[in-house]
Amino acid sequence: MTLLNSFRVAWEGVMLNKLRSFLTTLGIIIGVAAVIIMLAVSAGAEAAIEDQISGLGANLIMVTPFRSFGGVRGGPGGGGPGSITTFTYDEVLFLSQNLNNVSGVSLEQSTTQTVKGGAATLNSVSIVGVTADFLEVRDYEVGTGRFFTHAENDATQRVAVLGAGIAEDLFSNADPIGQQVRIGSSRFTVIGVMAEQGVVGATDNDGRIYIPASVVFKKFGGTGFGGDRVRMILVKAEDGDALEIVMDQITALLAGRRQIDPNEPNFGVRTQQDIVDARASTTAAFRSLLAWVAAVSLVVGGIGIMNIMLVSVTERTREIGLRQALGARPRDVQRQFLLEAVMLSLVGGLAGLVFGVAGSFIFGELGGMRTELVPLSLPLAFGASAAVGIFFGYYPATQAAQLDPIEALRRE
Repeated sequence: MTLLNSFRVAWEGVMLNKLRSFLTTLGIIIGVAAVIIMLAVSAGAEAAIEDQISGLGANLIMVTPFRSFGGVRGGPGGGGPGSITTFTYDEVLFLSQNLNNVSGVSLEQSTTQTVKGGAATLNSVSIVGVTADFLEVRDYEVGTGRFFTHAENDATQRVAVLGAGIAEDLFSNADPIGQQVRIGSSRFTVIGVMAEQGVVGATDNDGRIYIPASVVFKKFGGTGFGGDRVRMILVKAEDGDALEIVMDQITALLAGRRQIDPNEPNFGVRTQQDIVDARASTTAAFRSLLAWVAAVSLVVGGIGIMNIMLVSVTERTREIGLRQALGARPRDVQRQFLLEAVMLSLVGGLAGLVFGVAGSFIFGELGGMRTELVPLSLPLAFGASAAVGIFFGYYPATQAAQLDPIEALRRE
């Protein structure tokens, strides 16, 4: 029997019971769709992390108290009573005055206040205290107006740079430059509006107001973190080659100022790559879990195909005996039933591709989690469905080929 005839006969066998064939392919459909959707979820999570990290700025170094990370300078030492548990604003200024090979040193000290401007009042607005180096450190841009200077920060000038969304909410189409806004109980002069940035991670950058850090500590020192304590110091190296040098300088300078052993600092120094590495291990474990879930779905679908094919062999015993009596060889019978199993898998695989692609977009839109379709997942999932059909169809096909034609013809 030619291969073409084998395909034709196998297709006729599949179509003998359409409902049963459809139900059999459901396991493969679900398995293939699961592979595509789960890889899309994993890729979306990785892309979201990359966006968050890239949003921090290039060549950025983050200095945090009492934290150590895998492969990061600094350990958790010095955690005893009386130890310094935070940074101070003076330490930020100390680093900015003494570090070499850097483009800037800044911080982000946040508080939440009610803001009034124009005819609008906004509640729970994020007020971020930064230094004049903030734009350079974070690679941000001012859309209109200007950012405040070192002199204005040192003089505790009450000036503000609005996020694009805040400017729109407060002043609509009016020019906000030179306008007065009330933040908490203090009046500030608007000197600039940031360029639109949108949402990065969980932070709406257009919904923030930037003011000098010195003002935050003086006017809002009792809110948020309290006093002149700083959660994190941000340092931008001049280029990637200077990262290691700057990290060494930071460790040496802060350890010397705090009079502690630089080999056991009570602060951590990390870069964006350290975050990438830490998150990569998490997403790798997440991806492995998803792969196992999808693999189990395919195996369950394959078992369903094997079960139905064994039932089909039992039901069609006389047909098999008749075909052998008419000259069909055992390998022809084996090929027919193997092709039936593969066809069931491939049909299920094609349907699974459609549902997987559609499900990835629907899940991303309605599931509240970013998804990104992985092109490689399509041939991978389809190939896996074919392999499942071959693997789980081989045993029933072999059983059919081994039937004795005389015994098969006697079977009712």
